[in-house]
Amino acid sequence: MSSLARPTNDRMIGGVCAALARRFGTSSTTMRVLFLLSCLLPGPQFLLYIALWILLPSEDKQRAAW
Repeated sequence: MSSLARPTNDRMIGGVCAALARRFGTSSTTMRVLFLLSCLLPGPQFLLYIALWILLPSEDKQRAAW
């Protein structure tokens, strides 16, 4: 599994779904569909997405730190 960082080339909005897809070895399209389906259920999905957007480092910033 790769480290959890938002990619710079596969973003639609914030890159959170693409980062989670890389981490769990699925396609980013599959992760986006799962997120949209989860929005049909009650819960804090949008708040979690925004929190991950803020907390996850961008891939270019993570490379600069090394």
